[in-house]
Amino acid sequence: MEKGKIEQFWQKPAQVVAPALLGRWLCRRGRGGKVTRLRIIEVEAYCGPRDRASHAARGMTPRTRVMFGPPGVWYVYLCYGVHWMLNLVTGPQGYPSAVLVRGVEGVVGPGRLTRRLKIGKAFDGQACTSGAGLWIEGREETPMGWRRRRGPRIGVDYAGKYWAGKHYRWWLEAE
Repeated sequence: MEKGKIEQFWQKPAQVVAPALLGRWLCRRGRGGKVTRLRIIEVEAYCGPRDRASHAARGMTPRTRVMFGPPGVWYVYLCYGVHWMLNLVTGPQGYPSAVLVRGVEGVVGPGRLTRRLKIGKAFDGQACTSGAGLWIEGREETPMGWRRRRGPRIGVDYAGKYWAGKHYRWWLEAE
C-alpha cells in the first residue's frame, strides 16, 4: 500500500481494520537487517472508551496514552507482568481503539508472537513503518485451503456479558 492509503486505512474503526489485517504480513527487521515476515492469522478489535474490554474504558493513563494518539502506531503493553501484547492503534486521533495481533502463521498466542519476534516496550508508540523496524505488508487475503472465522474475544470475561460476547475476534483456520 502507498503511504497515503496506509494512513487512511489506520483511521478506520478497529472492527473494520481487524478483519482486513488477516492474510497480510507482519514484518520485523532484526539484527543485521534480516526481515522476518509472518502471515497474520488472528486479531481482536478493541473499540473505544465504552468498550469495557478495552484499556481505554479506564480513561487515559500513562499506559494507554498511545491509544489516544494518532492511528498507525503500535500500542505495546505488558500483560500479567509476563507477556508483551502487540496492538495497532486505529480510528481518529483522540478516539482510543486498537487491534490486538493475536497470532501469525506458525505462532498462536499474542505472548508467543511477541517473544518469537522479540517485540517489547521499545515499540510502544512507534509508527507501523519499515523505518521503525515493525510494519505490515501485503493485502487482505484468505489463502487457499483456509477459511475466515469470527467469534467472541478471548480472556475478557471481566468486561461483562455484553462486551465479552461481542464478536470482535477474527481468525483464519485451515480447512
